[in-house]
Amino acid sequence: MGREKSSSIKTLGGAIRDLIENLGISRKIREYDAVIQWNEVVGEQIARVTEAVKIEKGVLVVRVHNGPWRNELTLMKDDVIEKMNAALGDKVVKEIRFV
Repeated sequence: MGREKSSSIKTLGGAIRDLIENLGISRKIREYDAVIQWNEVVGEQIARVTEAVKIEKGVLVVRVHNGPWRNELTLMKDDVIEKMNAALGDKVVKEIRFV
C-alpha cells in the first residue's frame, strides 16, 4: 500500500515543470534564460561592453556600449545565436538586434 502512494507523489521539480507547461509559459521562461545567460555565453570581454536587455518573439535585444564593438558583434551574430541556443538547449534565439 505504501508503494502505491509513493509512486503517485511527484517531485517538486516535476510538479513545477508540469505547472509551467500547463500555464503555457515555458517558452517565456526559456527566453528569459537567454537574457540571464548572455554574459556567461559570450564571455567576459564581450560582456563588459554589452548588456542583454530583453527578448521578444525570439529577437534578443543587446545594448552595445560602442560602435566598433557593435560592428564586430554584427559580424559574429550567427555564431553567437548558435552558442546561445546550444547553451539553452533549444532554438530560443532566432535573431539578435544590437542597439
